[in-house]
Amino acid sequence: MLELLREPWAWYTSGIAIATIMVLLLFFGKSFGFSANLRTMCTIAGAGKKVKFFDFDWKKEKWNLLFLFGSVLGGVVATTLLKSDQPLNLSVATINDLKEINITFDGQLNPLQIFGPEFISSPKGILVLLLGGVLVGFGSRYAGGCTSGHAISGLSNLQVPSLIAVIGFFAGGLVMTHFLLPLIF
Repeated sequence: MLELLREPWAWYTSGIAIATIMVLLLFFGKSFGFSANLRTMCTIAGAGKKVKFFDFDWKKEKWNLLFLFGSVLGGVVATTLLKSDQPLNLSVATINDLKEINITFDGQLNPLQIFGPEFISSPKGILVLLLGGVLVGFGSRYAGGCTSGHAISGLSNLQVPSLIAVIGFFAGGLVMTHFLLPLIF
C-alpha cells in the first residue's frame, strides 16, 4: 500500500482536496489562513496582556491550530513514510535558470546550497533567514493575512482585498526570483 502512495499523485488531487476543505469551511462559517495561527499562539502565550492585537478569545480558533498540527504531521508523514528515492523531476529550463544564479540542482526539492546546514549556519544564511522572516511576518500582518488565507480563502469568497494581496504576492515573488535571488547567490 505504501508503494502506491509513494508514486506521484495526479496534479488535480490537491485541487480537489483544497476545494473540499474550502466548501466545508464556508459551510461552517470559517475562514482559512495559516498566519492566524501565529497570532493565536502568541495569545495563548500571554501576549494579549501587553499588545491589544493579541487580546482576543483564542479558543474560537482552536480548529485552525488543529489544521496547523495536521499540516505539520502530514509533512512529516510525506517526508518519512512516503518518501521516494526518485530524484525530483525538474524541467531543464529551471535547472538552467538555477545554474545562472550559481545554484546546482542536486535532485532534491530543497537544494543544499540554499537549505543545507552550511548555508543556514553562515552569516549570510542567518541574515537571509532573519530578514526573510521579518519581511514575511510584516507582510502577513500588513496584508491582513498570508498567501494561503488570501489566495485560497479570500479569492474563493470573491474578496477584492485578497485579489490585490495575491497580485502583490506574485509581483513580490517575481521581483525576488529575477532580481534579488541572483544578488544573494
